[in-house]
Amino acid sequence: MIPVEHYQEAARSISERIGKKPVIGMVLGSGLGVMAEEITEGITIPYSEILHFPESTVEGHAGEMVIGELEGKTVLALKGRFHYYEGYDMERVVFPIRVMKILGIENLLVTNAAGGVNTSFKAGELMVINDHIKMFTESPLRGPNNEKFGSRFNDMTEAYSKELRCIAKSAAKDLGLTLQEGVYAFMGGPSYETPAEIRMLRLLGADAVGMSTVPEVIAASHGGMKVLGLSCITNMAAGILDQPLDHGDVMETSARVRGNFISLVREILKRWEIGL
Repeated sequence: MIPVEHYQEAARSISERIGKKPVIGMVLGSGLGVMAEEITEGITIPYSEILHFPESTVEGHAGEMVIGELEGKTVLALKGRFHYYEGYDMERVVFPIRVMKILGIENLLVTNAAGGVNTSFKAGELMVINDHIKMFTESPLRGPNNEKFGSRFNDMTEAYSKELRCIAKSAAKDLGLTLQEGVYAFMGGPSYETPAEIRMLRLLGADAVGMSTVPEVIAASHGGMKVLGLSCITNMAAGILDQPLDHGDVMETSARVRGNFISLVREILKRWEIGL
């Protein structure tokens, strides 16, 4: 179990280097770190300079934190996250979320690159997450509960804020963007899913699949944070198209939709009311 002091020391090593307190945390997934380049008056902190912080090892995850201004709000953006498949245990995967909580951040935007399970989806579309399926048994809350972060048994009925989903859909409509809505399924990775697994997930009601996000959302929900989740459908999942899956395609599609992604996030942040 990670000592509470490690979270506090990490938070202190961040707060000592920044001015205004961030009000929104952002986790930027594979190929989506470009959003951090939109932040102004920012300071960049490599993860290696934050006490007790893990290191990101995946292509498309820069491994640095950017704190600054975006659409009139002070944000803390993670350019790169941590995955169970990298060898980290779940408590380490959600370490940054709990550090955000200690910093006083109560609002979280999580983004990811995902495979399309819903056959009506197309690569390059964006999806707002309305719920998730955790197809992996270990929870980041496993073990002794620390009341500093939340109660022993936390409610997950509305892990993804309905209010923020409405804001995202309204923003997309006004921008003329297609925004799908659906359920995100979490698989452990790093192997892509088999066609049989994708058929199973579709039967269970999943619309997209990926190897991240859900542990972070569980930790955020545990801490009472308001969460919005966005997926970039970078490829169709195994067995839907007659072609193999490749991480290079994920990065290429993320780059191709960067303009739509940036426009949507900026518009959402304009409408994101803090303190409600």
